[in-house]
Amino acid sequence: MNNYIIFLKGINVGGHKKILMADLRELLSNTGFKNVETYIQSGNIVLQSSEKSLLDIEEIVKTTIFKKFGYEVSVLAKTRQDLECIFDTCPFSEEKKKSSYFVMLHNTPSPDLIKVASKKVYEDEEYKIIKNCIYFFSGKGYGKAKFNVNYFEGKLNTFATARNYNTMLKLIAMSLKSEKEP
Repeated sequence: MNNYIIFLKGINVGGHKKILMADLRELLSNTGFKNVETYIQSGNIVLQSSEKSLLDIEEIVKTTIFKKFGYEVSVLAKTRQDLECIFDTCPFSEEKKKSSYFVMLHNTPSPDLIKVASKKVYEDEEYKIIKNCIYFFSGKGYGKAKFNVNYFEGKLNTFATARNYNTMLKLIAMSLKSEKEP
């Protein structure tokens, strides 16, 4: 069995696309995934599967959620190693990294798209697009930032989902724990 970390975009935000995590765990377990765990209510899942293709896992999760709940949900699957690489590649100082958001992109955009998207600048906000992640820091916090994921999704031609430093650490730890269990 292989371990995967699954990110769902846009569930349980502002009362929209509401899915209880207990229902989600049961649904995915009944679909054939093993050791399904969730973290907080925003669509973070650690699970095991015999599937080897990230795209196949994304499609299974997306289709299963749609059939059960009727929601179109963007799904991003990563391995623990993928997530560790994203986390370790953060270009910010350790102090800024702890307050950063990791905006994971479904596809790695072309250098030309990155160049165009990188022209957007906001005072007191920093971001760097590296491969399939936008590393974002704002001294005033993500909720008060002018940074807009929708802008980057449009310019980079891919969907994105953001997680903070603590969530990234927790999901890596959950995946490591799951790998060690029989």
